[in-house]
Amino acid sequence: MIIFFKYFFYLLVFSGVMFVSFAYLGPIFGVDFSAHMQSIEMVIDLGIE
Repeated sequence: MIIFFKYFFYLLVFSGVMFVSFAYLGPIFGVDFSAHMQSIEMVIDLGIE
């Protein structure tokens, strides 16, 4: 059971390193992680007299 946790820990660390490196190197390979911003306006009638 200890061997399972050891390899699971290695897999978790490797996945974290790959995730962070892909986030940093993604723009070099043409992957855009920026959020697309869009302005939304709504007219709200409160009906107060």
